[in-house]
Amino acid sequence: MTLDLFGGDDPAQHGRVTIGPQSVVLRGFALPTVDALLAGVDDVTAQAPFRHMETPGGYTMSVALTNCGDLGWTTDARGYRYSRIDPVSGQPWPAMPQAFTQLAQDAAREAGFPDFAPDACLVNRYEPGSRLSLHQDRNERDFNAPIVSVSLGMPAMFLFGGDDRADRAARVPLFHGDVVVWGGVDRLRFHGVMPLKDLPHPRLGSQRINFTIRKAG
Repeated sequence: MTLDLFGGDDPAQHGRVTIGPQSVVLRGFALPTVDALLAGVDDVTAQAPFRHMETPGGYTMSVALTNCGDLGWTTDARGYRYSRIDPVSGQPWPAMPQAFTQLAQDAAREAGFPDFAPDACLVNRYEPGSRLSLHQDRNERDFNAPIVSVSLGMPAMFLFGGDDRADRAARVPLFHGDVVVWGGVDRLRFHGVMPLKDLPHPRLGSQRINFTIRKAG
């Protein structure tokens, strides 16, 4: 299934798109708070700059990342995990900006998860050609909490699969300001991002900033 909206439509006008029993895309949901969100990204990356981490298999990720909140997701030769300390600086990860927390809670409530209390935010920076292979988010302790994913900048094609890696994945285009929320029976579905095309955004240029907000601890 492909929800192909790469045709110039205004994504803010599409409202709510259901992509699973407990999964939705909230079109343009983050647009009213973009200025505060981008200021938050600047604050976080000033303290914990983007970096390309290495997977346990020795692969350098094409997506640059950083974290904020009480816990930050990291990967290296020892595996995938959450840590309270930035391995680069040796300091705690930056605090999660209030704009991130508020948006995540509002989006989760809109999607049917009213008691979301996030403690971790993984911030990703995609450039043309960057991709994220299909994977499950399994490093969190509480699978009852949803994942809230915010897209800013260039459009991307989000892959939303099933509970098994081999399940066919839906292709869901995401635009500047879109928020995806999945949880409940959909919480462990495989997902990823296809290689980004170079379709510069008027404000952010040839990059996509995505942050996924979670309850990890």
